[in-house]
Amino acid sequence: IAAYVLEGARDGRSVTDLMEAGRAVLTREDVMEGVPEMIGTVAVEATFPDGTKLVTLHQPIP
Repeated sequence: IAAYVLEGARDGRSVTDLMEAGRAVLTREDVMEGVPEMIGTVAVEATFPDGTKLVTLHQPIP
């Protein structure tokens, strides 16, 4: 998820776009049982063309 956000920031995508798209990177089927409940938030500090910003994904594995 973090690598996806960092790459998206380098590609010029917006924070809002990455916050939404980042939730589709992994599904419950991609991870072990119980992991989605353990990870409530993922925060990634990424460098965008207009500076460094914090991208926060709530419930990143729906």
